Amino acid sequence: MAEEVVLMKGNEAIAHAAIRIGVDGYFGYPITPQSEILETLAEEKPWETTGMVVLQAESEVAAINMVYGGAASGKMVMTSSSSPGVSLKQEGISYIAGAELPCLIVNVMRGGPGLGTIQPSQADYFQTVKGGGHGDYRLIALAPASVQEMADFVGVAFDLAFKYRNPAIILADGVIGQMMEKVVLPEQRTRLTDEEVIARCPWATTGRTQHRKPNIITSLELDPAEMEKRNIHLQKKYAEIEENEVRFEELHCEDAEYLIVAFGSCARIAQKAMEMARAEGIKVG
Repeated sequence: MAEEVVLMKGNEAIAHAAIRIGVDGYFGYPITPQSEILETLAEEKPWETTGMVVLQAESEVAAINMVYGGAASGKMVMTSSSSPGVSLKQEGISYIAGAELPCLIVNVMRGGPGLGTIQPSQADYFQTVKGGGHGDYRLIALAPASVQEMADFVGVAFDLAFKYRNPAIILADGVIGQMMEKVVLPEQRTRLTDEEVIARCPWATTGRTQHRKPNIITSLELDPAEMEKRNIHLQKKYAEIEENEVRFEELHCEDAEYLIVAFGSCARIAQKAMEMARAEGIKVG
């Protein structure tokens, strides 16, 4: 079957990809420059086709705690926002990481600090790669440099989130969210049944059965010794993710005398600068 190539914004690609890979629920709140994610989901009405829940929460804090609840039941759930909204979600994200739950957060960054501007930025890099919020936790971070990667990374993020029982974040900047490019969307998948969810997530709060002890989802450990064990376990998991899942694209690094390292929209600019430099005989990778 021939691939269907469509023209759309990065934000729109996120929304369409979420529907197609069988996401169970989206909980979000409008904020520039990512509002098209929620708008596209509202326009597509996936609750009528796949059964996906799409809800505009009353606030960013409400949205991330809805994600917490959905993730605790083993469902594929996600939220999206921009920099100030992600700041409001930080406590919930920390709780989700502490409870070891898989979910997807999308951050289409804008400039700060404070309300800053609605213009694109990459200002949340350090917050993202160090975890953000409070506590010793890390996120699985994917940084798209194209509209195609915006679509592709939704499925990748959920696969990694469930593999490691850890929240994943797509760290996009406002340029990638707003620009339009050709994109091939993933094929439509069927959402998992409740039975399939239970089989994949035996730890989830899907209702007590006579064959197992109650599943308790919490990030609270009042016993200092247990808290230490929890953190040692988490740090081992983060080290495993770092060992196995680091991904990057490498161009002309074999003979490079100068190396440019960048992500998102800046990676595209860096690639063009590399090509211009090489045309002049400067070995840049």
